[in-house]
Amino acid sequence: MKSQYRVVVIGGGVVGASVLYHLAKFGWSDVVMLERRRLASGSSWHAAGGIHALNADPNMAALQVYTIDLLSEIEKESGQNIGLHMTGGLTLAGTPERWEWLQANYRIFQSIGIEDCELLSPEEAQKRCPIMSTDGILGAMWADREGYIDTTGTVQAYASAAKKRGAEYYEETKVEELIQTADGWQVVTDRGTITCEHVVNAAGLWAKQVGRMAGIELPVSPLKHHYLITDTVPEVAAADFEMPMTVDLEGFTYMRQDQKGVLVGIYEVDHEHWAMDGAPWNYGEELFQEQLDRIENELVLGFERYPAIQNVGIKTWVNGAFTFSPDGNPLVGPVPGKRGYWTACAVMAGFLQGGGVGKTLAEWMIHGEPEADAWPMDVARYGDYAQNKRYIRETTGQFYSRRFVMTYPNEQLPAGRPLKMSPAHDAMTEAGCKWGVSWDLEVPLYFAPEGFEETPTLKRSNAFDIVAEECRTIREGVGLMDITGFSRFEVSGPNAEIWLNKVMASKLPGPDRAKLAPMLGENGRLKGDLTVLNWGDGTWWIMGSYYLRAWHMRWFDDHMIDGVQVRDLGEEVCGFAVVGPKSQAVVEKLAEQDISTLKFMGCGDYDIGLVRARVARMSVTGEKGYEINCRYGDHIALRRALLEAGASEGIRECGFNAMLSTRLEKSFGIWSAEFTQAYTPGMTGMDRWIDWGKDFVGKDAALAEREGNGPAQVQVTLEVDALDADASGYEPVWAGDQRVGFVTSGGYGHYIGKSLAMALVDRDKARPGTELSVHVVGVERPARVIAPSPYDPEGKAMRG
Repeated sequence: MKSQYRVVVIGGGVVGASVLYHLAKFGWSDVVMLERRRLASGSSWHAAGGIHALNADPNMAALQVYTIDLLSEIEKESGQNIGLHMTGGLTLAGTPERWEWLQANYRIFQSIGIEDCELLSPEEAQKRCPIMSTDGILGAMWADREGYIDTTGTVQAYASAAKKRGAEYYEETKVEELIQTADGWQVVTDRGTITCEHVVNAAGLWAKQVGRMAGIELPVSPLKHHYLITDTVPEVAAADFEMPMTVDLEGFTYMRQDQKGVLVGIYEVDHEHWAMDGAPWNYGEELFQEQLDRIENELVLGFERYPAIQNVGIKTWVNGAFTFSPDGNPLVGPVPGKRGYWTACAVMAGFLQGGGVGKTLAEWMIHGEPEADAWPMDVARYGDYAQNKRYIRETTGQFYSRRFVMTYPNEQLPAGRPLKMSPAHDAMTEAGCKWGVSWDLEVPLYFAPEGFEETPTLKRSNAFDIVAEECRTIREGVGLMDITGFSRFEVSGPNAEIWLNKVMASKLPGPDRAKLAPMLGENGRLKGDLTVLNWGDGTWWIMGSYYLRAWHMRWFDDHMIDGVQVRDLGEEVCGFAVVGPKSQAVVEKLAEQDISTLKFMGCGDYDIGLVRARVARMSVTGEKGYEINCRYGDHIALRRALLEAGASEGIRECGFNAMLSTRLEKSFGIWSAEFTQAYTPGMTGMDRWIDWGKDFVGKDAALAEREGNGPAQVQVTLEVDALDADASGYEPVWAGDQRVGFVTSGGYGHYIGKSLAMALVDRDKARPGTELSVHVVGVERPARVIAPSPYDPEGKAMRG
């Protein structure tokens, strides 16, 4: 073992071995992996080893497809048998809602290129898995790329393939301390100290401690997980094919063949955490005693689903620990504020996602950006609030218990909430506000009558008419919206304008003006759809999506220059938006200065009643509007003043659901839907804001797109002939039987009375009037391309 390497990977499980392999494969061979015991110790050795391509998150599905396709490659390259059994797999639906959900997801998988799946009747499913009962089953989805592998052999294969490419790994080498230096890190082990530029935390069950060594509190926790392996099952032994991987969602179980018996795993509702501060250092290849009382209900369902196992013995019980994040996705990427420290942990499904995690992290480290959009697993999707132990316990437990429980798009889950609340939260709750959550913050969805409860559904909910009324208020009168849920960064210093000109692709606004500002990565893909405000006093604001606060701050820090300070105002500034044709009439009653002189996209300091506020004349709804930003301590007084001033104008409080409906009517895109780091300015129409006459991050790549053949797909607005449901995202768009694109977001345009969707489609299908179709909750519906901004296409309302 040398005393210096470029990268030290801590942890010799499947994820660490994959990171090591991909670093070496992509050209960094001066890398080493350290394992405190033996390869695959921890969770890897006792994992069930199931693999499947399907995931409700398209980005994670792509990650899993890559991993599966990689397995045979590393087996061949390493010469290590990984025991790959590609049996195919079934996902069972046992309720009408679940069957509807499965049909909808089948279409989404088509959108993201997973073609090797099909929908089956219960009888067809039983032919594929003859040992299962079809009692209560309404349908199933079959996928070809499902099966299982030998877990220890797979870890050995990754590590051996990495070693053949020049990487090194050492077992029985315990990391005891991490010391950050000016040039990187010192990794202190029980076999000596290593100096390196980068450290990767792939420590699995020990990720918490390895984070703390660098002063980082990662939002991870181990939980216990059961599976059993039966003795020989006569029906399995007699079959001339292997039983497929089978997931019974209503039964909370998964099943696969194991030799001549079967393995049945359980995601029990009654979850149990273990070692929340990290596994003991001497823990390695131990298991816990099975806890039959905790899994009794799910166990009964499993034996009922597979009657063939009722009369055979259980050969092995496994009750082992796996590490989970609050949403179940991995924590991958550079940790904000800790240069050279990278995470690759909380990979709950390591053998399913580990290959993709290793590829993503290696690309990130070597090239500065991963090839695919890594947001669903980016460590920066959480902020400091997620360090709280109770938050971690509640959210990881909720995810585990709901692993196979159906979650609806309009459902609000309770774990870790409420946490952060705007000052007027209680008063707004009393007024009927129903809340969602963005990052750590409670955000208003809509205001409902006393006693109203929204019903979870895949279709239009019973809040449909409530949101429609709020949209009407915005379009015809005046609405009041809490906008605490927008991010705000203050940029100052003598080089602030120079820096902004470099990181923003747009022309900067003049004094007392605001401007939409795309931000690009070096690869020319989007990094933000932001708004820059020039307050005219040497300070600037960047406004964007609240839940991207840590992600954007990391980007700002990574591109910082001397003479610039960027400060996150998320804990200091909040506010309200006053929107609608009567908005000026309300605001001018309170403004001490002449608000009528504030033109569209103008901004300035105003006295609004007793509140000293920073006001911008703009609105996401496409109506005339004022965003009034104030100190946290002024929020309650500002709300009271605006409601009193607007009483004679019929002011009504509105929520984000109405804002999302009205923005669709204007064809306004939003981040994580129309705008992601997988898309380019040319694809999304953001290129119209680019100032091509200046230098900015990503210009060369963006210019290459502009001067080349252009993007293959472009953003359009669709009118959908929907019935009782609307598109939401990733549904396929068809021209006859040809798939020509997919929906980026959708919903109902309440004011114009039409179901709308925004979509990326092939350029030759983007002309208004083009007849297409879209699958909505699994049902194909006619659709057509319409001109952008079906409401007020000339923008007269918002310009006033």
